[in-house]
Amino acid sequence: MRKAELRKTMLQRRRALSPEEVQQRSEHIAELFFDYFPLKPGQTVHVFLPIVKNNEVNTWPIIERIRLEHPEVRVAVPVTDAAQNVLTHHHLTDEAVLIENPWGIPEPQDAHVILAPEVDIVLIPLLAFDKSGHRVGYGKGFYDRFLADCRPDVLKIGLSLEPPVESIADPNPFDVPLDAVVMPEEVWRRNDNV
Repeated sequence: MRKAELRKTMLQRRRALSPEEVQQRSEHIAELFFDYFPLKPGQTVHVFLPIVKNNEVNTWPIIERIRLEHPEVRVAVPVTDAAQNVLTHHHLTDEAVLIENPWGIPEPQDAHVILAPEVDIVLIPLLAFDKSGHRVGYGKGFYDRFLADCRPDVLKIGLSLEPPVESIADPNPFDVPLDAVVMPEEVWRRNDNV
């Protein structure tokens, strides 16, 4: 299936989910994330903040658990620079003031900037992914540009409400494949599937 068709299909499927279903699936995803990916002191985990109106995976259970159980792990979140068509990355603290941007994404104001090479784990939003680790997002390429700036050893983990499709027919040459995807029922890992 091609990206445009997958994007449309998955957006429709996601819109059909109730808030309760999204929350329940998100909590299962959070549990599996911590089960499969133990955090280490000093790491920086980049976490997207969910667009609630789009029924995205709710990442707040992950953020709250990091704060409670791993205070030595730094949480970074993206801020969209629409003029430059890039993401910047900022330390999310308990005191952060969040304001929604025009797309409905909460973003911290006046937070400490974190550079891409400082990030150890990136949790990536997606609409769909395939069994080769290619993903379909909203089509703007923000995460592909961000991941290209990260260290080669950064762990790239997608969070998905749905299982993988067999194949995305039209990946772009600049697409950065995922290392793993956490779903409500299981974890997909690229090394297990190639």
